[in-house]
Amino acid sequence: MLKLNSVKVSYGAIEAVKGVSLEVREGEVVTIIGANGAGKSTLLKSIAGLEPIQAGQVLIGGQDCTLVPSHKRVGLGVAMSPEGRGVFADQTVRENLLLGAYTRRGNAGAIEAAIEREFTRFPRLRERQNQLSGTLSGGEQQMLAIARALMSEPKLLLLDEPSLGLAPLVIKDIFAAIRQLRQSGLTILLVEQMARQALGVADRAYVLETGCITLEGSGKALLNDPKVKAAYLGSH
Repeated sequence: MLKLNSVKVSYGAIEAVKGVSLEVREGEVVTIIGANGAGKSTLLKSIAGLEPIQAGQVLIGGQDCTLVPSHKRVGLGVAMSPEGRGVFADQTVRENLLLGAYTRRGNAGAIEAAIEREFTRFPRLRERQNQLSGTLSGGEQQMLAIARALMSEPKLLLLDEPSLGLAPLVIKDIFAAIRQLRQSGLTILLVEQMARQALGVADRAYVLETGCITLEGSGKALLNDPKVKAAYLGSH
């Protein structure tokens, strides 16, 4: 579904991503863990086409998308729930969902069915559907960001720090939704600082340190790796 070959991303003289190669197979949940500033979000943005790469190659579904603009990657089946949620604050919940379905415009019946599906997945959004998104709680905004990404019916869902700034009970709900999406067969690439939860839901995982992949393996293997435990999991 996704393959990165020696991807490099720089901000001026600062190299944020240093030749990263990884792959995500169809139907997998793959997670990337790492400390703040490791380059995780930059890497995800480069996959979505929101950050240009200086070297390397991005393959989506076997197609070279290195130079394909972000809005066209949505048409190829890539959708992203960004760090910080990025909801349109002056639009209602329903309007945000409609904006997420812009590649499907002209098919009103399918769009309404998709809205109903997301309202079933996140009942709070149904209750808030006519409310301005900027007035939602952080957890409700995160649910909306994920639901909006799903409105395009992606083949590959990119989730960037979905637990950021949320209360423990809300985080539990978000990860329950990720597990449900995994069971549906959706391919997911997850960037997450809550390493224990992320590795628990992942088929495979990568550790990113200062722009480089330093470890990779199954989610279970990395959960039990002494280096990962010491650096990211703490005592349990």
